[in-house]
Amino acid sequence: MQIDRDLVMYLEKLGRIELSEEQRTASEKDLQDILTYIDTLNELNTDGVEPASHSFPVANVMRRDEVTNAPQVEAILSNAPEQKDGCFVVPKTVE
Repeated sequence: MQIDRDLVMYLEKLGRIELSEEQRTASEKDLQDILTYIDTLNELNTDGVEPASHSFPVANVMRRDEVTNAPQVEAILSNAPEQKDGCFVVPKTVE
């Protein structure tokens, strides 16, 4: 792919930015250099190489999902100023 002035101006429009002529020229050269480097990387032999998302192995450490204490409804409700049918009674906030 060849980077030209029209593509840089299109990218300006997409990015909603305005570049000066000097910045357009520099962007055109920089984008072309990036694509050239990527083409160089594409020439490498990667047969038998597994894709990696990290440079070192990452494993998620999981713990068992165990219930450690049962709900103590009576103990919890004992702190409430008012209770009814196993629930807290609170003042009405919306009419």
